[in-house]
Amino acid sequence: MTQRQLYLAAYDISCNRRLRKALYVLRGYASGGQKSVFECFLTPTEKSLLLEDIAQVINPEEDRFILLRLAGAKHVRTLGKAVPPQDGSFFYVG
Repeated sequence: MTQRQLYLAAYDISCNRRLRKALYVLRGYASGGQKSVFECFLTPTEKSLLLEDIAQVINPEEDRFILLRLAGAKHVRTLGKAVPPQDGSFFYVG
């Protein structure tokens, strides 16, 4: 089984058309999240593909995208209604 790492992906996109495209791309990789911040359990290959896909969507002069590797789901603290990141029983196709 391939080892996946937990990442936090976030964007700030000024154009509604690019925003919808970025949302569509992120939903393809994310296991959870809200609005413009997503939890992604990625292999190194998936991480590269995500960065390539997002690079084709954003305008580097106007938009921001950040992908942060987290220490792991057990190190994430949540408050309120937030749910800890989970890499559930998903089938990854890609």
